[in-house]
Amino acid sequence: MPEALQYFLMTWTQPQLLFLTAIGTFAGIYIGAIPGLSVTMAVSILISFTFSWEVNNALALMAGIYMGGVYGGSRTAILLNIPGAPSAIATALDGYPLAKKGLAGEAIGLSTTISTLGGFFGILILAIAAPFVSEFALRFQPRDYLLLAVMGLLLVGSLSGGSMAKGVFAGALGILLGSVGLDPLTAEERFTFGYTDLMTGISAIAIMIGMFGVSEALDQMHYLSMPAIKQRLTRIVPSWQDVKKHLPLGLRCSALGTFIGALPGTGGDIAALMAYDHAKRSTKNPEVPFGEGAKEGIVAPEAANNSAVGGAYIPMLTLGIPGDAVTAVIVGAMFVHGLNPGPLLMIERPEIFWFTVGTLTLATIFMFIFGMTGIKIFTKIVEWPKTVLLPVILLLSIVGCYAINNSVTDVWWMLGFGIIGYFMKTYGYQLGPVILGLILSRLIDDNWRRSIISEQESVVGLFTGIFMSPLSLFLFLTIVFLLFSQTKLWVKLKTRVLGRSAKDVTIDPTQV
Repeated sequence: MPEALQYFLMTWTQPQLLFLTAIGTFAGIYIGAIPGLSVTMAVSILISFTFSWEVNNALALMAGIYMGGVYGGSRTAILLNIPGAPSAIATALDGYPLAKKGLAGEAIGLSTTISTLGGFFGILILAIAAPFVSEFALRFQPRDYLLLAVMGLLLVGSLSGGSMAKGVFAGALGILLGSVGLDPLTAEERFTFGYTDLMTGISAIAIMIGMFGVSEALDQMHYLSMPAIKQRLTRIVPSWQDVKKHLPLGLRCSALGTFIGALPGTGGDIAALMAYDHAKRSTKNPEVPFGEGAKEGIVAPEAANNSAVGGAYIPMLTLGIPGDAVTAVIVGAMFVHGLNPGPLLMIERPEIFWFTVGTLTLATIFMFIFGMTGIKIFTKIVEWPKTVLLPVILLLSIVGCYAINNSVTDVWWMLGFGIIGYFMKTYGYQLGPVILGLILSRLIDDNWRRSIISEQESVVGLFTGIFMSPLSLFLFLTIVFLLFSQTKLWVKLKTRVLGRSAKDVTIDPTQV
């Protein structure tokens, strides 16, 4: 048996590793489903318990928690419109409307299946192309991250519903909220108004839980007398026709998620939002409009955020550079256990690489098994009377928000943004662009500073560098195209070209 295959199968043949991967995946799913209890937090706490463990046992448990936690955020996103993690924000946009139609079981079944597909895709790229992907990711300069963030801002159009102006306002509000606190380079106070509590910024999780969870609870108070929605659970496992129909979109978004996940400092949340935008642009005739329960709105983000797990491991194992916050914690754990992630790890300890690939593969299988079980019990939550369900939503929101920093201030922020979110929804403002701006604000801020410093504070030098680099030029032209595609001129050109091509293939009946 080849040595690589032997280490790959190690997790599958040793009972304690099998058990630890399974228990880690199970715990990750339900930790990820609870708002405020992030996967990063769980892995951080776990490290202190694994100091005396064998390295394989520790890595197996952490891989299970990571893979399960990324998927778990979709549960509460679909059932309660409270994303368990930022990577599930896009899933809530169409998952919750499906639950309101009585199709929560079908939505969770689809998200589980597609998450499994995305997980396997990311692991496959990790196994066969890790060095190449890592080398390509290293070519990203600060200006390229800046351009990537600007591309992300263009998602406002996809998340803003009917009004682009309202979407831009909401996105700008998110960027403003993300800039509160100390300047990351100069430590100057920004928008703190002399309050020390604002020096560390406003918790992004508090804003997210408030705007999605609390605002939804306040909105549902208008409908207390309405009967609970009965869920139709005749089909949980997606039909083969459904899987076949959405497979091309799932594969494209898995590739996008793996690539975004492999870029240091990004992660599944940005990948999921970009995948949602791609689905909205590429799906010509969805059965249901996006935002009203389109299955494509679940397929795209769920494929992307789980494939980003395999992507995030690529720079961590091959270069020693973490792809996101969770892999940054795992890097620390590997150092504690005497490992040196990076090029030397691939030479001196190649078994660790193949063991990790095997562990992630097994965790993905367990994610599908545990994800498909208990759906009928979970969907009963939506059938609770609103007089019971709404207090539960508020309680979950408060507990999850407090658990982040053990701070009552975060709870007040959450309640305040819940009220703001309620009024925004009442007046037709979408909440997705606010969270998008919040997520991208730090990426834009940091990489704008780095870009302009590297060009000796010359804006002309920055644009010259963009046109001198093929990668930067490609990203810049993509931004220009995305902006042009939002104009009326593009719509007219597209209509004219499609109309002309239709005439070209029209058959004259007299010639038949």
